[in-house]
Amino acid sequence: MKYALRNIVAEELSYTMNRIKVDKDTKFEIKPQFSRTVRRVQENDKLWFLSLEVKVESTEDSPKPFNIKARLVGMFEAEEIESELDRQDLVINMTEIVYPYLRAAVSALTANSFINPLILPVIPAGTMFPEDRGEAPQNLN
Repeated sequence: MKYALRNIVAEELSYTMNRIKVDKDTKFEIKPQFSRTVRRVQENDKLWFLSLEVKVESTEDSPKPFNIKARLVGMFEAEEIESELDRQDLVINMTEIVYPYLRAAVSALTANSFINPLILPVIPAGTMFPEDRGEAPQNLN
């Protein structure tokens, strides 16, 4: 299997401040929600796109001082993807390549909003999504 990153773009970056009343010593639990989409170009089976998104959203049950949504798309060229295992490895590797850019985008977005920057955790390759760990995806409804 051979692959290379050809391009990366920020498809969406948004920050919204939430005006919520809280005590000055209130600590917020920020739990980023990650999602990923992988698609292949039908006209050129060597081109793969990986969309990686993170959201932090305030709810009534769990208020947060801000909402964030960041989605980056990486375009990859890949060859010799001959089995489902190769495909799974490629998806994990593409995620590992795009994720640091997503972390940097979120940190810059929050820092440029004049708040303490949100620094997403370092997540080892193959552990971010349940399907990468060989688990069935959880239904979050």
